[in-house]
Amino acid sequence: MEPLMKKRIKALLIDSLVSSAASLTVEGVFRAATKNKKNVGTEFCYNVVLPTVTFWGLEYIQLRRSGQTIGHKLQGIMIESEDGTALTDEQIVKRLIHRDSVSTFAYLKDRTSFDGSRLPHDLYAGTVLKEQ
Repeated sequence: MEPLMKKRIKALLIDSLVSSAASLTVEGVFRAATKNKKNVGTEFCYNVVLPTVTFWGLEYIQLRRSGQTIGHKLQGIMIESEDGTALTDEQIVKRLIHRDSVSTFAYLKDRTSFDGSRLPHDLYAGTVLKEQ
């Protein structure tokens, strides 16, 4: 496995931990506000919707502000547009949606054609991962 890919995976794990901590905190606030009412819809929101929205929200905000998440900063990598400019809102949203839907299948179909700097969701969104 290429060193850049290892950094990418480590950054994702760090970001997942940060997002999980934030999601648990927000969940606690919401549960207290709703007096711990339990029904299927509420539990679905706590277990599926809230963690996803938290992860995407944190990633979107961080990428929009600096092109890096906390995990990226710790691993010394950065996401940029192909032309080296700052990421646009459209690129960030395309990247998030594609990564968490069809990107994994495209990668698994032909892993050898992707290096650590460009994965399927990067190609789709017009972004590239660079080391600092």
